[in-house]
Formats: sequence, structure tokens, C-alpha cells
Amino acid sequence: MRAFLVLVRAGFTRYAAYRTASVAGALTNTVFGVVKASITIAAIAAAGGAIAGYDAQQGATYSWLCQSLVATVGLFGWRELADRIRTGDIAVDLARPLDLQLSGLASDLGRGAYMLLPRGLPPLLVGFAFFGVALPREPLPYLLAALSIPMAVAISYACRFAVNLTAFWLMDVRGTLTLYVVASNVLSGLIVPVAWFPGWMSTIAHATPFPSMLQVPVDVLSGRVHGWAAVELLVVQAAWLAATLLLGRVVLARATRKLVVQGG
Repeated sequence: MRAFLVLVRAGFTRYAAYRTASVAGALTNTVFGVVKASITIAAIAAAGGAIAGYDAQQGATYSWLCQSLVATVGLFGWRELADRIRTGDIAVDLARPLDLQLSGLASDLGRGAYMLLPRGLPPLLVGFAFFGVALPREPLPYLLAALSIPMAVAISYACRFAVNLTAFWLMDVRGTLTLYVVASNVLSGLIVPVAWFPGWMSTIAHATPFPSMLQVPVDVLSGRVHGWAAVELLVVQAAWLAATLLLGRVVLARATRKLVVQGG
């Protein structure tokens, strides 16, 4: 456990070193937040004042919370592990006395914790100032969100870990990663809430872990889903986390049984 916490802190410290990138990222998230919230409010107004239970303020709140969490959750892909598999450096990682999947998870939780500050707070403050973002006043949604957001980060990492492992069989994983990013961005609710999807597409989305990465923490934090309904969403998140971590371990076990590194 101590080693896990050390790796969480190392992940936080590592990304804290890239301050210029953090400022650029916060600016980008804020600009896209303005565009996204404006389009969302316009769409709701054109629909008569509400879409699938979202009025203008709820739509704006959803948009800004998504922009605040998108970097924390890590929906824009990651290929560091795939690159180490391609170059053979993965042999060094596997020789270390640390579990490859769990050590990476610890580092990613540290990354997510850091991203929540410089990449998450500025867009939310702009949303408060210019779009009237409305957050709950009671403490329970924030307590549940404190559980939901780390689970969302962990589910996202577990999926990215499994996708990166395809590099054991593929020479070039860019296509696989691109498909994953497109699917995760759409089905997580980043573009529009999953409740706005047609029925068949909503069914597909809920059959994947993607809504648990963004739609669920946003619903819990905004208070749109509260009480036992919010607790049930956290249980669903926990189930997806267990399933995606197990998937990664199965794939890793199959890959390492046939791993051959040139010269070693």
C-alpha cells in the first residue's frame, strides 16, 4: 500500500512539472467549454426549453463539468505503454518487482489528481462567472463524487491499459487507439449527455464502461442523480472497474506468455 501511495504521489509530481502545458490545456478546455455550453443552451432553446430533462442551466452545468473532468479522466488517449511494448522496453517493466497494471494505475491516479486542479478549476470558474453553473448546496453529492471521480479515472486507465496491450500483437496501434478515443468521447457523454442519444444508441452506450467514465461522475457531482440512485451508479462503476481491470490482467497474461524480446 505504501508503494502504491508513493507511485500516486510520483504521478502527481511528474505532471506538475509541465506547467506551460497545463496552462495551455486549461485555456483549451475553457474555450471549448464556452463553445460547447453555448451550443448546448442554443439546442435546448430551439427544442422548446428542455431536452431529455435538461433545461438551459442544467445543460450548461453539464457542459462545464464535462470540460472540468475530461483531462482528469483522460479521455484523449494514451500510448506510453504501447510505445514501450513496441521498443521492447516493456521487458524492463516486467522484470521490476512491481505489478505492471497496478503501478500504472497508481501513477494515473496521481496524474488525474493533478489535472483536476489546473485543468479542471479554471473552466469551472469561467462557467460560474458567465454561464450560471448550478451545483448542489448539500454535502452528500460532493462526498459521492469524491468516490465516483477516482473510480472514473481508474476505469479509464484500465481501458487504456487493455487497448495499449494490443501492441503485443499489432505493429502499429494508432488505428486501434483512434477508434478507442472516438468511441470513448461519444459514448461517455462528452459530446452530449447519454440521455440525449436515440434509444438504440443509449443501449449500446450503457453496455460499455464509457458512461461510467464521465456521465456518471457528472450526474453525481451536479446532483442530477442523488440519494440511492447515485449510490447505485457508484455500484455500477465499481463493477465496471473490476471487469476492466480483470480484462487487462487476462490480456497481459496471454501476451507475456509469448513475449519475445530481441537480444534477451
